[in-house]
Amino acid sequence: MTSENARLRSKTWACAAIVVLTQVFGNFFLKRGMPAELPSPLSYLTVLFRPWVALGVTLLVVWLLSRMTLLSWADLSYVLPATSLGYVLVAFVGRWLLDERITRQRWAGILLIVAGVALVGGGSAPQTFRGNSGGPS
Repeated sequence: MTSENARLRSKTWACAAIVVLTQVFGNFFLKRGMPAELPSPLSYLTVLFRPWVALGVTLLVVWLLSRMTLLSWADLSYVLPATSLGYVLVAFVGRWLLDERITRQRWAGILLIVAGVALVGGGSAPQTFRGNSGGPS
């Protein structure tokens, strides 16, 4: 592996971590700031100005931009399984930070996600492309 490939692989892993963490905490802060009921459709616009909701929305915008960046570097078949670990972390955050009750059936589903990620992600390295190296533009 050349130093350029190693650098691009490191960037891909770092970007994947940013994608996962911004998804998890963006959704956490969004949930934390949302009221139980909103009386009208206009309330959805006004709630955007609550601090926790605004932070959640900001993190989800960063999530989208970093995910777009990651998709420009790596195969979709790598990006989706690698970033699906965010769903597992969301369950842990919901359980421990929001005191949500998670049933055995949900935990079993989470374990299936982890097993699927291990099967898909363990097979090959992420394909990263730069410039006109034969990959997608």
